[in-house]
Amino acid sequence: MKELNCVAIAGVGLIGGSLGLALRSRNLARSIVGFGSRAATLETAWRRGAITEIAADAKSAVAEADLVVLCAPVAHIAALARTINPLCRPGTLITDVGSTKRDIVHELDAALAEPSWNPLVRFVGSHPLAGNEKSGPEHATADLFVDRTVVVTLSKNTQADDLRAVGDFWKALGANVREMSADEHDRAVAVTSHLPHLVAAAIAGSTPEEYVSLTGSGWQDTTRIAAGDPVLWRQIMLANRDNLSASLEQFSARLEQWQQALAAGDSVELDRLLAEAKRIRDTVDK
Repeated sequence: MKELNCVAIAGVGLIGGSLGLALRSRNLARSIVGFGSRAATLETAWRRGAITEIAADAKSAVAEADLVVLCAPVAHIAALARTINPLCRPGTLITDVGSTKRDIVHELDAALAEPSWNPLVRFVGSHPLAGNEKSGPEHATADLFVDRTVVVTLSKNTQADDLRAVGDFWKALGANVREMSADEHDRAVAVTSHLPHLVAAAIAGSTPEEYVSLTGSGWQDTTRIAAGDPVLWRQIMLANRDNLSASLEQFSARLEQWQQALAAGDSVELDRLLAEAKRIRDTVDK
């Protein structure tokens, strides 16, 4: 990927800050402009070198941008894209890092028919499967996206050159890119991301506080992601609630199998369930 003249990042927390650090460490952008509502966060990102400039507002942030990356909570991404679109130069690409894609992509597809939408400034959705339970630019790292999967979403309105450009951007940061529709993406991450967070939160929340001092690495590893931002995760779960509910039903059915095996003292069934779980988990390390 050739060096970009300017990348604007809306929201410079863990993901946005890591994005800026990655761009600078790989010399992929001459300038990186940060903007958002939290002055302290922007200042921290600037001090850490994640951005080269703090913009006073969205208009000045995107004025010279080749690419704008929206690192806002999922409930605000579509509205933010609507705000930014008419402020950008023709040819600017907008992408995001939202953990859900369906509502965002569908709303911005519909916006193409609106008179206020500039068709020469286009949107392609992204979701880097990276990050951790921490937040803020103080935890950002330049290698956050290395060898991680980034889903780039396409719709009937996505232009091939735009899809390729956004994919090349993430590949230049060391990521592995996978193209999916927004609907398929949300069905998949309901199982692989949103359900695990729900289960981790349920386990943490059901643990009596007087027993926390007795927890070991198993409990701590299983519940680590439950330490994530509750407001952020509430938005994600509600945005994907139908797929998450379906995944939870399937998980509940599997839990019932465990419950029945335990109640019956069925060692054969327990061996089967444990072996199946190990087989699937072991594929991650291959």
